[in-house]
Amino acid sequence: MSSPAERYARWRTTRAELGGSGRELATFGELYPFGLDGFQLAACRALEDGDGVLVAAPTGSGKTVVGEFAVHLALAQGGKCFYTTPIKALSNQKYADLVRRYGPDMVGLLTGDNSINGEAPVVVMTTEVLRNMLYAGSPTLAGLGYVVMDEVHYLSDRFRGAVWEEVIIHLPESVRLVSLSATVSNAEEFGDWLVTVRGHTRVIVEEHRPVPLWQHVLVGRRMYDLFVDASQEWGDTEPARVNPELVRLAREETRAFRAGDRRPGRGGHRPRRLPIPSRFEVVDKLDAEGLLPAITFIFSRAGCDAAVLQCLRAGMRLNSPEERADVRDHVEKRCASIPDEDLRVLGYHEWLDGLERGVAAHHAGLLPTFKEVVEELFVRGLVKAVFATETLALGINMPARSVVLERLVKWNGETHADVTPGEYTQLTGRAGRRGIDVEGHAVVLWQPGVDPAAVGGLASTRTYPLRSSFRPSYNMAVNLVGQVGRERARAMLESSFAQFQADRAVVGLARQVRRNEDALVGYRDAMTCHLGDFTEYAALRRSLTDREAELARSGAAARKAAAVESLERLRPGDVIRVPAGRRAGYAVVLDTGVVGGDGPRPTVLTAERQVRRLTVVDFPRPVEALSRLRIPRTFNPRNPQSRRDLASTLRTHLGEVDVDDGGGRGRAAHGSRAASTDDAEVARLRRTLRQHPCHGCNEREEHARWAERWFRLRRDTDSLERRVDGRTNTLARTFDRVCQLLESLGYLAGESVTERGSRLGRLYTELDLLAAECLRAGVWEELSPPELAACVSALVYESRQPDDAAPARLPGGGVRPALVETVRLWGHLELVEREHRLDLSREPDLGFAWTAYRWASGHSLDAVLSEAELPAGDFVRWTKQLVDLLGQVADAAPEASRVRATAPAAVEALRRGVVAYSSVS
Repeated sequence: MSSPAERYARWRTTRAELGGSGRELATFGELYPFGLDGFQLAACRALEDGDGVLVAAPTGSGKTVVGEFAVHLALAQGGKCFYTTPIKALSNQKYADLVRRYGPDMVGLLTGDNSINGEAPVVVMTTEVLRNMLYAGSPTLAGLGYVVMDEVHYLSDRFRGAVWEEVIIHLPESVRLVSLSATVSNAEEFGDWLVTVRGHTRVIVEEHRPVPLWQHVLVGRRMYDLFVDASQEWGDTEPARVNPELVRLAREETRAFRAGDRRPGRGGHRPRRLPIPSRFEVVDKLDAEGLLPAITFIFSRAGCDAAVLQCLRAGMRLNSPEERADVRDHVEKRCASIPDEDLRVLGYHEWLDGLERGVAAHHAGLLPTFKEVVEELFVRGLVKAVFATETLALGINMPARSVVLERLVKWNGETHADVTPGEYTQLTGRAGRRGIDVEGHAVVLWQPGVDPAAVGGLASTRTYPLRSSFRPSYNMAVNLVGQVGRERARAMLESSFAQFQADRAVVGLARQVRRNEDALVGYRDAMTCHLGDFTEYAALRRSLTDREAELARSGAAARKAAAVESLERLRPGDVIRVPAGRRAGYAVVLDTGVVGGDGPRPTVLTAERQVRRLTVVDFPRPVEALSRLRIPRTFNPRNPQSRRDLASTLRTHLGEVDVDDGGGRGRAAHGSRAASTDDAEVARLRRTLRQHPCHGCNEREEHARWAERWFRLRRDTDSLERRVDGRTNTLARTFDRVCQLLESLGYLAGESVTERGSRLGRLYTELDLLAAECLRAGVWEELSPPELAACVSALVYESRQPDDAAPARLPGGGVRPALVETVRLWGHLELVEREHRLDLSREPDLGFAWTAYRWASGHSLDAVLSEAELPAGDFVRWTKQLVDLLGQVADAAPEASRVRATAPAAVEALRRGVVAYSSVS
């Protein structure tokens, strides 16, 4: 930390620099008595000069100052500024900051949860809200001079990132754009694209942190520096050298692991394994080293909660009596509006106990109010150890002295994957509080298999490229066509960052095509045969191979069709055998499942008590019911005892009946070989091959090897050429297919948007077209408000459980037939999408229907959460998203539809209790 004299000298220097700047920057600089950094000054000058700016800087470096200057300029010029963020929590935080500076009359907030003073000159909002305004032509856009896009690197997000590009492309040309990003390795490329779509844009890249970050590895109770030069930072010219002591420890651990199964050596001792400290011991060590407050990232919600519990059971107390009193006072004020019975269900007293001791968890499963309280207390220094999932790293102002990474492997939504350098930078960037800490500390916890060199690579490399996730959607298509027509809409999509990156990549691919063409000439020369045209002979061999493969594929297709048909015949209680794979074994059918685009998906219980959802992939040949088993009416697949009892009955039943299914694997394979032998085309090709002059060549197989290389390289080159062609105007061609599909379903009519299409344009959800189809078909017409909430939830909810989880519990009445029809419509859409080579609509998820129905029916939070098996935070988040979509459904429903009245009633039924608590005080 600099001395007061140094800070004063810096302030004098900044004042001198500001003297040559515009008047507004000089005025704005008065708000920061210790001066602005060089990159902040450069970005602010660019803004006052009338340019847009892209600022890429490390977390905690103060890049939001540039966004705040845009707010200042807008107010000074009598215009408006919209400040967008990727998440509601960040919007709420920024709103509170700006209200403190400018007052509540000058600042508004627009998120899915809150609408406060939306016509104010400064409005904070989530990015989706601004996108919706642009498509709707909202009058609120009048007078807009500046838009700040905080965390703009979020456009890489594969689920929501496209929204950022939509906003950037569609903002009026007169609006100055301020893009604030984490340090990315291709900031210049992103800046080049911004110039093409927004006009002159200054790119400001700041690579050094204002607070140095020291890297450590905690081995047992001992802290090691990761690098020989512990102050090594990314951007230093000298390569980082990993601490040799850590390398030695890793080698010893490897030897100990390999010797683990051997007999003890002389003296009866096995090689020693390195100890892994408990979470309590980690925090205790950080406390002893003066490295609190700290955030420990654990890539599991349950792990975060367990860590807090472990610390409390170990008697941890990090707060003084005075601090404990401050915590209790703050928490009681913030939670005063939540009824006592709800607080009890939410585990309030246990949570408060942890807060009073200075320990807390932070993850999406917590009630939003609880998360905000943790953030507020952490910033005030009243919570000193937070165990968090990686979602905390996204922009929220919670800097710490230290950051701990418990593991370097995380679940990415599909599989367990190593933490990337970009993710490591984002997570550890929280360490080091500007103006408070002299240095920040990143601590990696030693685990078996940790490679110090790999950790060093993560810590010293910032390969965090910005990659576009943009793709046209149905809603986007009808809105664009309605606003500017089909041709201009197509041209706008060609200007996206996704297409910009694709066009740049084509240059390298074209260079590889030219190299391959040169190699193909050499391969052709090498397979020259003196007896005849070996190219012709090789083509015959290739045709024979292709024909045999085609026969094998057609046999497989026939077997798949037979397997689908056999699955459709299954009924609950049928005992079947799954022939192969990880689900192999005997099972009893619990539920025949809904029929999707790939056929039925029955849910079964295995003899090992596991509930699985099967697909046609699990059956290489048709399945037959081997026998029948009665399933008790009281059977509950979510109850372990129910599963245990039924699995026991199944095993007993299998021992009492003949369950030999007769094999059949050999017959299927033999049938495929027989088809190949009997095929007339195969016989003709073999005969022609034997009669060819080159067939008798002594060097035939040598020539054939060169021919095979030629064919492989020709195939690869053709593939490259297709990629070059495919990456040119890719998004425009996808847009064309989307429009063709919409035209076939009556949402577009040439250059015009139909009435049905206008309704689709008001539905902003991943399953927008399915929602529009449900409205068109009247699927929801006869439903009560709770029933409508249950059905619409299938278009919002996405389960965290694997696909083979137990079947969803559904309400009675009109819900089940409506959901069956919803899934049928999705199956039809999936087929239509395949015809148009699109993949935009995921399968509806029925897992929240029962929960939504119960909550909308007025049941207590205790009753709903105990049945839902959902954390409170997830319940609130999904319910709020459902409320958002129901509001859109009410707006998009036809004038004569009952849904126009039912949907608002469902919204009112859902928006109560914990769902209604405002996150802005």
